[in-house]
Amino acid sequence: MTPRERARESNLLAPPTSARVAIMADETEELPERRFAWSDMFVHHDDDPRADGDWDNTERAVLTGFLADRRLTLELKCADLDAEQMARPSVPPSDLSLLGLVRHLAGVEQYWFRQAIAGERVDRLYVDDEGEDLAFTVEPDPGVVAEAWATWRSEVAYAERLVEDTPDLGQLGRGRPVPLREVLVHLIREYAQHLGHADLLRERIDGRVGQ
Repeated sequence: MTPRERARESNLLAPPTSARVAIMADETEELPERRFAWSDMFVHHDDDPRADGDWDNTERAVLTGFLADRRLTLELKCADLDAEQMARPSVPPSDLSLLGLVRHLAGVEQYWFRQAIAGERVDRLYVDDEGEDLAFTVEPDPGVVAEAWATWRSEVAYAERLVEDTPDLGQLGRGRPVPLREVLVHLIREYAQHLGHADLLRERIDGRVGQ
């Protein structure tokens, strides 16, 4: 390989200038120390509200139990954070934040239970008139955080009532012909995916880690 070829290959493999500057900035940034609450858990087992199994041996109990635990985990991962921390994005250029996740998951709950299953015709949460998703467009405002949690809890409560009042998990939705059991599985998958994001976001904020 000629010197020119080696130089060309080196330039191709090297990150762009902007990326190199970002890497250097990250190396000088003071990072939080990783810490567990107890063993490898996010909270001590005496304070953990999740069931983590031991449900009745029925499809309904297992599906709703897993989903309930995933919802509780979202709340745990956001516990004791102020508005700035909740709205803090992960790393440029991503706009991912814990506050954005709460808003996004409120919209997911609304769509699948209120619209797809119940068939309600309501405006989508955090979507503008042009159809643009604004869930992750957030500000470090305590009022915005409070509204997000209130909306998310309202949609969760609606979903729980709907599932409780529907005896057949094979019931097809009025808004979309999808069975309720499939929606429950979809929500478990959706939460599991975003709780992985929440793990990293929380660790980046204050170093707190754990299941």
